[in-house]
Amino acid sequence: MKRLLVANRGEIARRVFRTARAMGIGTVAVFSDADEHAPHVGDADLAVRLPGTTPAETYLDIGAVLAAARSTGSDAIHPGYGFLSENAAFARACAAAGITFVGPSPEAIEAMGSKIAAKELMAAAGVPILPGATVTDGEALPDVGFPVLVKAAFGGGGRGMRVVRSPGELADAVASAQREAAAAFGDGTVFLERYVEDPRHVEVQIFGDTHGTVIHLYERECSIQRRYQKIIEEAPSPAVDDERRAALGAAAVKAAEALGYVGAGTVEFVMDQQGEFFFLEVNTRLQVEHPVTELVTGLDLVELQLRVARGEPLPLPPPLRGHAIEARLYAEDVAAGFVPASGRIHRFDVPGDVRVDTGYEAGSTVSTFYDAMLAKVIASGDTREQAVGRLAEALTDARIHGVPTNRELLVRVLRHPEFQAGNTDTGFLDRHDLAHVEVPDDVRLRHAVAAALAAAAERRQSAPVQPHVPAGWRNVPAIPQVASYDGIEIRYRYTGDGVEVEGLGGVRVWSAEPNGVDVTIEGVRRRIAVERVGDDTYVDDADGASTLRAVPRFPLPDAAVAAGSLLAPLPGSVVRVLVEPGESVRRGQTLVVLEAMKMEHSVQSPSDGSVTDVRVAVGDQVESGQVLAVVDE
Repeated sequence: MKRLLVANRGEIARRVFRTARAMGIGTVAVFSDADEHAPHVGDADLAVRLPGTTPAETYLDIGAVLAAARSTGSDAIHPGYGFLSENAAFARACAAAGITFVGPSPEAIEAMGSKIAAKELMAAAGVPILPGATVTDGEALPDVGFPVLVKAAFGGGGRGMRVVRSPGELADAVASAQREAAAAFGDGTVFLERYVEDPRHVEVQIFGDTHGTVIHLYERECSIQRRYQKIIEEAPSPAVDDERRAALGAAAVKAAEALGYVGAGTVEFVMDQQGEFFFLEVNTRLQVEHPVTELVTGLDLVELQLRVARGEPLPLPPPLRGHAIEARLYAEDVAAGFVPASGRIHRFDVPGDVRVDTGYEAGSTVSTFYDAMLAKVIASGDTREQAVGRLAEALTDARIHGVPTNRELLVRVLRHPEFQAGNTDTGFLDRHDLAHVEVPDDVRLRHAVAAALAAAAERRQSAPVQPHVPAGWRNVPAIPQVASYDGIEIRYRYTGDGVEVEGLGGVRVWSAEPNGVDVTIEGVRRRIAVERVGDDTYVDDADGASTLRAVPRFPLPDAAVAAGSLLAPLPGSVVRVLVEPGESVRRGQTLVVLEAMKMEHSVQSPSDGSVTDVRVAVGDQVESGQVLAVVDE
C-alpha cells in the first residue's frame, strides 16, 4: 500500500490521513465544491475535485471516486463512514479496478446492508434477535404488536426510523420513513420491529483478518441519543460486568464468523433493563465512536484496518484499561427541536486534556449538504468519574462562535446525577427533558452587561479623544448609556466609583477590553470573554454561553415579517407543501416539509387559523428565516 485515497470528508478523512502518514503511506483527498476550502483538503498530499455539491454527484459517485484514484496512482481506498463505506457495489468496483478496499468483502457488506437479511443470518447463527417483518408495497401492513419501530432496511444514522405506538399512526410513519430512506440511501424499503422501551444501546467492536482470526475489542455504551442518533458514547459500558461482557463478545464474534468478516466492524445490540440483549445490526465499517475503544485498548483502529488490508495478522486483544467517553458536538438549534444549523464558524476552541477530532476550524463553513457534526470531543481517565469530569470541563470551557451547537445539552447530560450514576438508556433525554433548558435569565443579563461594557471599550479605543479621559465618559453623566440585545436593555453610567447598572447592585469593573471584561457583579468576580462579529456578540463564562444580537435604535420599516408567518428553520429544499391559501388549519398541523442535511423537517402551524398565503412550491430552495406561509389566527 503506497498511496491511500480517502473517499470521504471532514474529521474521518483527517483522522485517516494522520495514521496513513505515520505509516509512510501517501494520502489523497477528494472534495466537493462545497468543501473546496475544508481542512481535510489541505491535510492530504494530493487532492482531487469532485464537481458538484450534493452527496449524490460527489462523494457517492463511484465512477468519480475511482477516476480520482486512478489519476493519482492510489492503490487503496479507505471509505471512512457514511457515503460509500457500506456499499457492496463500490467494494466490487474497487476490486475490479485493482484497488484495495479498506473494509470487509462485498459479500459481507451485502449481507448486512439489508437489515432484514442480516436478522435472518444472525438468527441462523444463534445470535438473539427481535421479532419483525418487512413492509411490502401494495400489501397490508404486517402486525408485530405495538409499540413498533419502523426502520429503513438500508443505511443508518437514525434516518428512516420512526416509533409508532398506535395503529392509526402506522401508515403515515411508514410512508414518511420510506421517503426519507429513499432520499438518504437510494432505497425506500422499510421493515417493522418490536420496539423495546428505553433499552440500553450497547455495541461490540469486532475485527477480522485474512487469516481467519476474528476478535472483539469489548463493548461501547451508546444510549444517549436524540432522533436515534448517538451523541455520547463511552467504553466500557457502566452496565456490563465481566460475565455479560464475555457473553456480548462471544455473540459478536459469532456474528462476525457467520459473515467470514475481514476488517473493522461493529455488532450493535439493544439491552433491556434485565440485561437481556438482542441483535440490532452490523455496521460493516469503522464507527464514529471508535476513539473510545482506542483509548481503552491502546490500539489505533485505523492502523489496524490498514494492516489487515495489507494481509497482516491481528494482534491478541489487549486488556481493558480505564474509561473513555466521547461527545458529538453538532451545529444545531437544540431548543428548536435539534434543527441542524449552517453558517460560518468564527471561533473554534476546545481546551483541556481531551482529544478533538474535527473537520472544521475557525473560518470554516458548515454547509447544508452534509451532516452537521462539528467534532468529536473525547476524554479518558483511570475511572469513569474522572473521564466524565474531564469531558464536561472541556466542553464548558469551549468557545464555538458562528453557529448554534448542542454544547450546553452535552454538559447538562454529563453533569446530570443519573448519568453520573450510570443510569442511562435510549429514553434518557425524553425522560429528563434537558433539551429545553434555556440559559438562565440572570446569566443572560450578566452576559448582556459584559457585551455592553466590551462594546464601550471598543468604541473608546477608536474614539479621537485624549488617553486620560476614562472609557464611557460623558459630559452629561446623569443620562445613562443604553445597549439593547434581543429584548434585553442594559442602562448603565460610569461614575467616579465605577459603573452603575440599573437593576443590578455592586457592579465593579476591574478591566474592560473589546474581547472581555473582568467584573464583579453582586459580590462575585468573573472573567467574561466577549467577541463581536457584525451585529452578533458571543459571550462565554463559566456558567454558559450566549449569542446576543444588537438591536438597532432605528430599525428599518421593512425589517419585520407579517404576523403568523411560518419561517424556514434552516436552509433546504421544499419536498412537500400540504396546504393551499384559504384552507383552515389546526395548531401543530404540518404545512410544509423541508429536506436539509439528509433529513426531513416539518414546519407546523403555530395556531388554529386560516392560511392566507403560501410562498413556496415543491422543489424551491429556501434560506433560513424565509417566509414559507402565513396563517391568520
